[in-house]
Amino acid sequence: MADGALSHLRVLDLSRVLAGPWAGQTLADLGAEVIKIERPGSGDDTRGWGPPYLKDGDGHDTREAAYYLAANRGKQSVAIDITTEEGQALVRELAAGSDILIENYKVGALKRYGLGYEELRVINPRLIYCSITGFGQDGPLAPLPGYDFIIQAMGGLMSITGERDDLPGGGPQKLGIAFADLMTGMYATVAILAALAHRERSGSGQYIDMALLDVQVASMANMNMNYLTSGHVPTRHGNAHANIVPYQVFPAADAPFVIAAGNDGQFARLCAVVERPELAADPRFATNTGRVRNRDTLVPLLEALFRQRPAQHWIDALGAAGVPSGPINDIAQALDHPQVRHRGLRIDLPHPQAGSVPLVASPIKFSATPVQYRRPPPLLGEHTREILAGRLKRSESDIAALHQKGIIG
Repeated sequence: MADGALSHLRVLDLSRVLAGPWAGQTLADLGAEVIKIERPGSGDDTRGWGPPYLKDGDGHDTREAAYYLAANRGKQSVAIDITTEEGQALVRELAAGSDILIENYKVGALKRYGLGYEELRVINPRLIYCSITGFGQDGPLAPLPGYDFIIQAMGGLMSITGERDDLPGGGPQKLGIAFADLMTGMYATVAILAALAHRERSGSGQYIDMALLDVQVASMANMNMNYLTSGHVPTRHGNAHANIVPYQVFPAADAPFVIAAGNDGQFARLCAVVERPELAADPRFATNTGRVRNRDTLVPLLEALFRQRPAQHWIDALGAAGVPSGPINDIAQALDHPQVRHRGLRIDLPHPQAGSVPLVASPIKFSATPVQYRRPPPLLGEHTREILAGRLKRSESDIAALHQKGIIG
C-alpha cells in the first residue's frame, strides 16, 4: 500500500482537548508522524473526561476516556514537563526536526517558556506554527480562555439553534457536539496544508493564528448573509430551514422523519406522493419563495397528510419519487446503517490495555494514498523513551535521569 499523502511530514502536537487534537489526528490519518506532548502524570485533559472509559480485557475501566479516544489516534505520546528548563529544551529539539507545530495554550504562555513562534523559527525557519485560542492573538478578549459552549453562544450559533420561543421547548440550544472546536480543527488543518503549499515555493514556514470565535462567526455562512442582505436578525426555526420549505422534521403515524425538498421540482413530486398535486400548482406554494413566505399555511397541511401513514412508508415513497427524505437515527442506528457499514466508517485497532479499541474512521477517501490507521490513541507517555532515544539520541542513563527528576513521564 502507498504511503500516506503526508508521510514525509512530522507534527509536534502541544494541544489538548479537541480543536488542536482534531487537527493533529486529521494530519495523522493523512500519514504524518504526530508526536503529542503531554503533561507527566495527567496528560491531555480529556483523558479524565469520563465516564465512559475504554474497558480492559477484564471489563474494568482503563484510564482512556472515550472523549480522548475520539481525537488522538495515529499519534505518539511523549510526556514532558514543559514548565522546566530541561523539558523546554527537549521540546525545542523536537521542534527543530518538525515541520508543523500545533498548540492551544493561552496567548503568550509558550513564549514565556521559550517555545513561541519567534523563538522556534530561529532554530527552524521552515516550521509552520499553528496557534489555536478562543479569541485570537489580539483584541480585547485575547487573554481569556475560550470554551466551545461559550463560543457557540457568543458567535450567534445558539441564537438560531433550538425551537421558536413561542413553541413548547422554545429557546436557544447548543449543538450536541462541540461544533466550534471541530470546525476550528478542520480550518486549522486547511490552513496548515495551505502553509505547506506556500513553503514548497518559498522555503519558509509561517505563523497561523486560529480563533474559535472567528471560526464560529465565519461558519454562520448563509445566516450571516441573510442578515447582511436584509438587515433582519435571523431567529430560531427549530428543525425547519430559514430559506427552504419544506425542509424539516414531519411527524408520521409512528415516528418523526425528515424531508429536504430543495427545489420546486422536488416539491411537485412530493405533492404527487401525498396525492395532493394541486398544492404544487397553488400560486402560494408553486415556488420556494412563496413556500417560505407561506410556510405557516403549507406546513400544517403537510403535517396532517404525513400523520396518516408510518414514517418508513413515506421515506420509501418519497425516495422512489426522488424527493430527499430519511429517518432520524440515533448514533447506534447511524453506525449500523448499511451505507455506513459499506463505507467502512467503523474500525477497530489493537490496543495495549483493551485488546482492541473501536473507532470511527476518517471520511476521506483517496485513490492513490489511502488513509492508514497505524496507531491507536496512545497511552500517556507511551512513546517517551522511544522518541527521546530515537529522535533526540538520548542514552538510557540520560532518559533515566530525566525520569528521576520528573522532567519526563
